[in-house]
Amino acid sequence: MSSYETNLDKNSANYVPLTPLTFLERAKDVYPNYEAIVYEDRSYTWSEVYRRTNKFASALEKIGIKKGDTVSFLAFNTPEIFEAHYAVPMAGGVLNTINIRLDANTIAYILEHSEAKVLVVDRQLHVEVKKALKSLNKEIVVIDIYDKYADQSKLEKIGDLEYESFLDTGDDNYNFKMPDDEWQAISLSYTSGTTGNPKGVVYHHRGSYLMSTGSAVAWNMPNRLNFLTVVPMFHCNGWCYPWTIAMLNGRTICLRNIDVKKIFELIEKYDVTHFGGAPIVLNMITGAPESDRKRLKHKVHVLTAGAPPPSIIFKKMKNLGFEVMHVYGLTETYGHVTQCAWNDEWNGFDEDKQNEIKARQGVRYPNTEDVTVMNPETMKEVPKDGKTIGEIMIRGNVVMKGYFKDKDATEKAMAGGWFHSGDLAVMHPDGYIKIQDRSKDIIISGGENISSIEIENTLSKHPSVSIAAVVAKPDEKWGEVPCAFIEMVKDKPVTDKELIDFCRETLAGFKVPKQVIFCELPKTSTGKIQKFELRKQF
Repeated sequence: MSSYETNLDKNSANYVPLTPLTFLERAKDVYPNYEAIVYEDRSYTWSEVYRRTNKFASALEKIGIKKGDTVSFLAFNTPEIFEAHYAVPMAGGVLNTINIRLDANTIAYILEHSEAKVLVVDRQLHVEVKKALKSLNKEIVVIDIYDKYADQSKLEKIGDLEYESFLDTGDDNYNFKMPDDEWQAISLSYTSGTTGNPKGVVYHHRGSYLMSTGSAVAWNMPNRLNFLTVVPMFHCNGWCYPWTIAMLNGRTICLRNIDVKKIFELIEKYDVTHFGGAPIVLNMITGAPESDRKRLKHKVHVLTAGAPPPSIIFKKMKNLGFEVMHVYGLTETYGHVTQCAWNDEWNGFDEDKQNEIKARQGVRYPNTEDVTVMNPETMKEVPKDGKTIGEIMIRGNVVMKGYFKDKDATEKAMAGGWFHSGDLAVMHPDGYIKIQDRSKDIIISGGENISSIEIENTLSKHPSVSIAAVVAKPDEKWGEVPCAFIEMVKDKPVTDKELIDFCRETLAGFKVPKQVIFCELPKTSTGKIQKFELRKQF
């Protein structure tokens, strides 16, 4: 044994599990009276956020939440879901943030599959949530979030408990639980794959800590910045920024709904310096009427991800005073793992060329050990020629623990010691990656992942549908929308409107096909539908 391994063991003085919970504790100690979070007429300092999260963790423990228990949240970007990123793991639990746009069946599936013990939900979501709760085969504690800034005509009581009242049952002096091991689960996020049921992606404390620090470095985020929550905090835990902002002692300004006029107003009022958003948000900003926009008094840094942005968007945003950086990642990688890091040698290029470069997915984040493009059959790196297509492969500490209760899917995703993204790309001579296509037939619409198979399975249930194939259709507003190609059953005619209405009965609105085309579907000799031929129609 080496001398470096003798009498140099880990102990409580030199080894502490990494966790983003320590960011909040430091913010409370160093900047107790600084504003931490703002939402309309509500604001909390770092000491108040710490007290509230500590009390909520205590209240959860009092009703039986323990290490490894799942606590689900269905909420808009309000202080409650920000607090949940600390309170739930402080009780030893695992935070499951659910997409507010999902239909009742999917919500019910997630609550069942995640083994959720508690659901905290905004009252505006009562229609789908009540349907979901009726179909559950178990009892679950439901805690309502009442928000006076929600559309009051859409609110309805759901649970027997209310958030603020429940929080008050907790103890101020609760000693929250640090993880025993940094590999311990901190959150569970569901993502649409190529099957009807979503997969549960498990994050650990270590990965959340490292993503938070890596993001700050990659984006050159300063201490005590002002951050606007345009990205939903249910998406990859808000791209992990609820933890990053605490580390930087910044101020989080909550935006409940995407509203361009409101975005400009908040930027001006709170000197917002940073926010993230899918390309559709950037399109909304650049396409907004002059009356909704305000002249920016300072540069605002914007991170965009979710779908490859058109290069023109960088020019339009720059003209308004925004500096946009393009990043790439997946739910399975805690959010972003690559960035289009700028090289000064590109400053001499014309604007169109610069914007073309900015649209690439780029190179790995500082916190990501390796991202490359490989031939998935040989597991060898493709030539850096900007032409040879392979699959983006990732490995490092910000790759998920795995899929919750799905050993086979986990092993398949990490075969050969790399995470297989399913995204097809090329590598340029400078090592920068650019996506060419998606191997999983996932449709990315407005930053939301949509499974084509889920829609196909729904359409196939209609008596007039013989075969259904769904592909992404380019859309100026949403980036992509689902388009369905249908072979009808003979002597059972059906209209496109009838099929769209049929889908709307069971699917979330954003998953419903925006167009239906009736035709004979192109197939291989074995009967496999050739989706690439269908995409050629657009």
